[in-house]
Amino acid sequence: MSDVDGRANSSARAAAGVLAVLPFALAFLVELVAYVMLRDRLPDRIASHFGADGAADGYAGRGSYLVVNAGLFVGLGAVAGYVALKSGYSRYRRGLAGVLACCWATAGFLGWPMTASLFANRDVADGAAVRFPLWQLAVAVGVAVVAAGVGAALGQGLGRRAALPMVRPVPGAQGDGGVARLGLADAEVAGWVCRTGSWWLWGLGVALAVAGIVVAWLQRDWLTPLSLLVPGLLVAGFARPCVAVDRRGLTVSPGALPWPRVRLPLDRMERADSDSVNALADYGGWGYRIRPGGSGIILRSGEALVVRRANGKSFAVTVEDSGTAAALLNTLVERRAEGR
Repeated sequence: MSDVDGRANSSARAAAGVLAVLPFALAFLVELVAYVMLRDRLPDRIASHFGADGAADGYAGRGSYLVVNAGLFVGLGAVAGYVALKSGYSRYRRGLAGVLACCWATAGFLGWPMTASLFANRDVADGAAVRFPLWQLAVAVGVAVVAAGVGAALGQGLGRRAALPMVRPVPGAQGDGGVARLGLADAEVAGWVCRTGSWWLWGLGVALAVAGIVVAWLQRDWLTPLSLLVPGLLVAGFARPCVAVDRRGLTVSPGALPWPRVRLPLDRMERADSDSVNALADYGGWGYRIRPGGSGIILRSGEALVVRRANGKSFAVTVEDSGTAAALLNTLVERRAEGR
């Protein structure tokens, strides 16, 4: 990479970081302006949380309300900025547009009810009298959709100005070089199995599930606990899948669950390679990902087994020792083509 290209990439990455932080700063600024305007009209006990019926069931003092919300937006903005600066997806327009859309949508979805609740609290003697109807959540969703469009447009614009490629091809998935193979005798049979995944994703799933149990124990409302428990169990259950290569092809099974599984037969493969992928830059995130020209089970950045399918698309799974798996697959595909 030339010095000019390096400076352009650094500039684009810095701009992506600013655009990722910006929606959270704007959301808090709007809330701060509303707070300053309404400060003398707010009760000492502000209604800060509402049940499904719209009635207030959580409260905060004037100062603590603003401090907690400031901490939330600062924390989310810091995470968004860090990801933008460190992930490398700012080099690729599609990934950048998707992540910026997510950042802007999150800020919009959180910012609307936080600001609207301040207006709901104005001119009441006590926060217990405040009502926050559910249609406000529908408005929040609409704001999030509009904000997502703004974020995506900014990402596309940044990509065009930096002359960045629209999609980064998966390394090695379409190469024409030599194909690694595993030496096997004619009558020899071999298989390969490896547990893969991400411990931090597993930890996140367990933390969400535990949080759901704790919340269920502390309150009688089961809606919030289930919204934490169910996603937590799903994340933990799929965070450590098993990858197997044998005469049937490639199989990826969930770690703690028997279903769903991904199976790619040998007759649907052309070749396999071991390559390095970036979860955000190449696939726009983690989990089961679909991108133009292929799909994959991406649970971390790094080493991955990439299979070129007979239909021209690719399938990738992040796993260690992917070179051995790729070599064995290539040998098995060659054997099947020769009728052995």
